[in-house]
Amino acid sequence: MFQNQSVNLEILQKRAFNLRWATYPKDVIPLTAADPDFPCAPEIHEAIAKYSKDRYFSYGNAEGLSEFKESLAHFFRKKRNVPVEAQFTLPVDSAAFGIYTVCKAFLSAGDEAIIFNPVDFLFRYSIETVGAKAVSFAIPQNCEALDFTYLEALIGPKTKMICLCNPLNPTGKVFTKQELETLGTLAVRHNLIILSDEIWSDIVFAPHVFTSIASINEAIRAQTITVTGFSKSYGLAGLRIGAIMAHTTVHYSKIFEASLHQSTIHGASILSQVAAMTALNDCEYWLHGFVAHLQTMRDLVVEKLNAIPNFKCSAPEGCYVAFVDIKATNSSSLELQEKILKEAKVAVVPGLKQWFGDGSDGYLRLSFATSEEILTEAMQRIQTIF
Repeated sequence: MFQNQSVNLEILQKRAFNLRWATYPKDVIPLTAADPDFPCAPEIHEAIAKYSKDRYFSYGNAEGLSEFKESLAHFFRKKRNVPVEAQFTLPVDSAAFGIYTVCKAFLSAGDEAIIFNPVDFLFRYSIETVGAKAVSFAIPQNCEALDFTYLEALIGPKTKMICLCNPLNPTGKVFTKQELETLGTLAVRHNLIILSDEIWSDIVFAPHVFTSIASINEAIRAQTITVTGFSKSYGLAGLRIGAIMAHTTVHYSKIFEASLHQSTIHGASILSQVAAMTALNDCEYWLHGFVAHLQTMRDLVVEKLNAIPNFKCSAPEGCYVAFVDIKATNSSSLELQEKILKEAKVAVVPGLKQWFGDGSDGYLRLSFATSEEILTEAMQRIQTIF
């Protein structure tokens, strides 16, 4: 399923946008946006075709397809040890919109929310879009012990939320159960909402283990709103499908109101919900194969990057992105990204504040969700210019 012959470059060069194959000339290898080069599991295609054959595409329930909501709740109970109730799940049109919706529901102008640094730009964007302020908590790559004393010092009277990204994009850190318990206890003590982005939770490399913060205890769970999606695990980015999980009637009501689903301004596509439900119900075998392939690709890319002079790359614990330290080259992230694109014909993501915060300065991010042949070729091209 994850061999080079499975990658259809002709299709990708027409359809894969967002800094990927369709964005660059055909001689460029894009290791950019975190989106797999492989086709989805065949069961997903078959489920969409089966639903479509009747040729009815009516409005769906504003609160989501009941079967999908039940699948979400079952998954979280069985795989994440979180007692999610289907009635408190809300399918949305991407995890990105889920993050924004939670910020809109629980933050007001002048409020503050704590985000990690570095972390994906969507947290800061969502917080600032609703008029609140993002306060950064630094978690450098290879951070052995989080400074929770400093984290608590960042909490003030305007703080309403802590944003957790686990595993952490772009560093690949997987938070331990003890770290999550400490973080959750702080949130409970200060009555803060925990926005837990778990879109990467399936992509974790042995011996590391993912823990959902809502599984730790009832008090922490009551403060937690979980967001997830299906683009990273199952290659469904273009279907724009994610979900939000709450644990109380009050929290769910706030989220549903903020989503604008009841007005039909927003809503999750029925076909996308069918696809995601099928992924949860029938495609675990595909996911296991994908993660096994990714672990091999992770080891390959880390070895190749560390062989380049002045490059330093630690093996990510989760996510399929490598975050390589290039500070010893004495070039900026943008300068090196441009050099690699121009001379090696490989596209990577520079560690710019606009993407990940100022903690990403001096780094490059590379996605390795591709075939061994493509990844090896990309690494050889980069090695030849240094």
